[in-house]
Amino acid sequence: MTPNLNRRKALRNIAAGSAMVPFAASLSQAFAASERVLGAKLNGKINHSVCKWCYSKIPLDTFAQECKKIGLTSIELLGPEEWPVIQKYGLTCALPWGEGLTRSIDKGFNDPKNHEELIKGFEDVIPKVRAAGYDKIICFSGNRRGMSDMDGLRNCAEGIRKLIPTAEKHNVTLVMELLNSKVNHKDYMCDRTEWGAALCEMIGSEKFKLLYDIYHMQIQEGDVVATIKKYHKYIAHYHTGGVPGRHEIDETQELYYPAIMKAIVDTGYKGFVGQEFVPSRGDDLASLKQGVTICDIA
Repeated sequence: MTPNLNRRKALRNIAAGSAMVPFAASLSQAFAASERVLGAKLNGKINHSVCKWCYSKIPLDTFAQECKKIGLTSIELLGPEEWPVIQKYGLTCALPWGEGLTRSIDKGFNDPKNHEELIKGFEDVIPKVRAAGYDKIICFSGNRRGMSDMDGLRNCAEGIRKLIPTAEKHNVTLVMELLNSKVNHKDYMCDRTEWGAALCEMIGSEKFKLLYDIYHMQIQEGDVVATIKKYHKYIAHYHTGGVPGRHEIDETQELYYPAIMKAIVDTGYKGFVGQEFVPSRGDDLASLKQGVTICDIA
């Protein structure tokens, strides 16, 4: 490989795993070779995070060390008992979660029967989030179960408003995830950006925003870049994932992530982007590094 190989060509070679090393070499070997051209330093326009559940086979302590080597500064979707492990390596948790019902996807704020337990759970964990140095926590709408959009909005707003004083006191933002209800989370209510934005307006606090999951919203509604531009003021966090299949985010799938990252940066967003694809090639850390490289726009 010649020294003047440009970055785009280098990335193509990494994805193919061929031009820089013998055909039989692993993707991680391809990346090792590529660093002579691309260098190890990230560009800094994107703050890189990763969701631990996608790498369940790797112990958290080991995973934290490997993430540090790649250049990630966050591992997310971790609970209070896990935060000290990543803190040992100088990593943050860009989007923590709580315990008990606060982690439930299908039983959320749209059902008033859940409000008492959810409020108690979040009031307990929000101070812990702040004490650990974090400023966000994930939450969910719950499933419809025959409920109308408007009733769901009213019920979610009623429950979440009761938590806003605690969130404001501790400077922690509740972040509701947008999930697709077509493939992965049948009947989930917060499945469209427009609905989530309407809930933000009803609650009327900067301490409640949305997690825009690019994988989920491509499946549910498409038009990703235009949607980000339109609704970015309601979005506090982003997740990646390849469509279809929720695997690697390279040329094997239908989304072009460099353009999506540029759209995010152009909105003025300064938060984290969490890799949330499930590696499928047998070298999970190499796939993670590839995803970070693809999203690390210049």
